[in-house]
Amino acid sequence: MEPERTCVACRTRAPRSTLLRVVAVDSVLVRDDRAMMPGRGAWVHETDACVDLALRRRAFVRALRVSGPLDTQTFQQTLQRNG
Repeated sequence: MEPERTCVACRTRAPRSTLLRVVAVDSVLVRDDRAMMPGRGAWVHETDACVDLALRRRAFVRALRVSGPLDTQTFQQTLQRNG
C-alpha cells in the first residue's frame, strides 16, 4: 500500500506518487522531483489550479514553516516549462 499525503492547496489526500514535493532552500521554493531533499516538504498536485491556489493562500509558507516571504518565481517558471 502506497503512502498518502495531503495537497496543501485543495486539502485532499492522494497517493504520494501523484503529488509533487516542494521544499524551501534559502527562502526559494524548489521542486523536489525525487522526494529526497532534506528538510520539511509540502505536497501539492502538479496542476495549475492547485499550484495557483497554494500560492494565493500562502500555503507553502505555512506548510514549510518559513518565516518571511518565499521566492516562488523560479518554481512557477519551472512548472510552466514542464507543463
